[in-house]
Amino acid sequence: MVVVALLWSIAGVVTRQLESAARFEVTFWRSAFTALSLLIILPLWRRAGTALAAAPVDERSALGRFLHRHWGLQPESGAFWISGICWSVMFTAFMLALTFTRVANVLIIMALGPLFTALLARLLIGQPLPLRTWTAVVLAGAGIIYMYGSQFLQAFSDPQSGVSDLIVGSLIALCVPLAGAVNWTVVQRSQTQGERIDLVPSVLLGALISSLLTLPLAFPFIATASDIAWLAGLGLFQLAIPCTLSVVCARVLKAPEVSLLALLEVIFGILLAWIGAGESPGPEVVAGGSLVIGALVANELLGWRSRRSVPRIQTLQATPDGSDPASIPPGESHAHHR
Repeated sequence: MVVVALLWSIAGVVTRQLESAARFEVTFWRSAFTALSLLIILPLWRRAGTALAAAPVDERSALGRFLHRHWGLQPESGAFWISGICWSVMFTAFMLALTFTRVANVLIIMALGPLFTALLARLLIGQPLPLRTWTAVVLAGAGIIYMYGSQFLQAFSDPQSGVSDLIVGSLIALCVPLAGAVNWTVVQRSQTQGERIDLVPSVLLGALISSLLTLPLAFPFIATASDIAWLAGLGLFQLAIPCTLSVVCARVLKAPEVSLLALLEVIFGILLAWIGAGESPGPEVVAGGSLVIGALVANELLGWRSRRSVPRIQTLQATPDGSDPASIPPGESHAHHR
C-alpha cells in the first residue's frame, strides 16, 4: 500500500516535466493510456476464471456477457455507469487542476475525499456521522480556509500572481473528492440492495469516457514524443498498476490502515514536486495542510475499532471456491480520486 501511494503521487512531478502538451491533451493521453493498460491487465487478472457474473447469465445480453467475462464491465447496470462517469470526472479534473495550480493545493483538497464521502452518505443513505468525524470536518475546513485565505491574500496583493488560476484550479480540484464521494455512495447503496459493482472495471470505464470526452478538446496535438512517453508512464504506473495493486492490499488490510497509508500520497506528492520540480510548499500550505492531514489521521485512529463492522465495497466478484472477494473499504478507495 505504501508503494501504491508512492505511484499515485508521481502525477504532479511528472506533469511538471512536460514540454508542450496542452491542458486537455495532457488529460486525454493519460486517460487513453490508462484505458489501454487496463484493457490488457484486466483479462490477465481474470484469466483464471475467478470472476462469477454479478447477475445471472440469462439476464445479460451476448455483448454484456462478453464484456463482463473479459473485463468485468457491467453495461446493463445503471450504477456501474454512474461509477464510471464519476471516475471520468476525477481523472479529468485532477489533471486539469494540476495545470492551473500547485501540486500541494490539489493533493490537500483531494485528501478531503473521506470527509465528503461521510457527509454525503449521511445525507443520502442515512449513515450516522460520529462526533470524531464532525470534529475532523471542522478542523480540516479550518485548515483549508487558512491555507487558501493566506494564498488569496498574497495573490490579490501581487498583480502578477495569477489569482484567477488559483481560483479555477482549486475549484476544479474540488470536483475530485466530490465525484469520489458520489461514486462511493452510489456503489455502496447499490451493493446494499444486492447489486455488486466492480470498482476496477469501473476505472476502465471512467478512463474510456475521459479520453473520449477530452479528445475533441485536445486538438491540435502539440505534445512532443517525450511528453507522450511521460503521460503513457502515468497511465500505466500512476493509475492502472496501483489501482490493481490496491485490490490486493484491500484483501488483507483493515479500512483505517488503507486510509492512513493512502494519505502518504499527499506527503509523497508534495515532496516529489519539491525535489523534482522545485515547487516548494509555502508556510501557509504546510500549516493548513498539516491541520487537514492531522484531522484525517486522528479521525481514522479514533475510529479504528468502530469501523471493523463497516461493509466493504466489492472490487472483484466472489471466486468459485467460495473464498472472500477482494474489497475496498468504504470511503477509502483512494484510486477512485485520480
